[in-house]
Amino acid sequence: MEHQKNFDKEQPKEKEFVEKLVKLNRTAKVVKGGRRFSFAALTVVGDKKGRVGFGFGKANDVTEAIRKSVDRAKRNLITIPLKNGTIPHEVQAQYKGSSVLLMPACSGTGIIAGGSVRAIMEAAGATDVMSKSLGSNTAVNVVRATFEACKGLMDARTIAKNRGKTLNDLWG
Repeated sequence: MEHQKNFDKEQPKEKEFVEKLVKLNRTAKVVKGGRRFSFAALTVVGDKKGRVGFGFGKANDVTEAIRKSVDRAKRNLITIPLKNGTIPHEVQAQYKGSSVLLMPACSGTGIIAGGSVRAIMEAAGATDVMSKSLGSNTAVNVVRATFEACKGLMDARTIAKNRGKTLNDLWG
């Protein structure tokens, strides 16, 4: 009976993250007996409270590739400072050929973004964000550019602390 209680406690812990598959790629290697397929999965995980991460996994089986990418995504989580369901300020970031522009939006706008950026913002818990993807639209590079942009976001408390002031001094 005690074992059953421990199992019940672990069940909600597994579902604390929302997992979204951004891209699944199949590659073929031609061998003597025919073609051998392998799979690469790009996933995004988030807790809908501002923490989000991405992972890339490769395997000979689809489920194994997805499992690997989800594990890697859970290992590199970042925190996005969300305020009233949107980001605090406009930010642009670039990774290789992809560039992503994120803009705050007023309440009720929704997430206006393409597939990769939309998956990240939904997993993070943002409800109102506008974005524009510029340059290359390779899924992996767009995801990395979006994460670079999210790392560049700062909230008022962080800025005040860095300047050595209080929030009241900052806002006047």
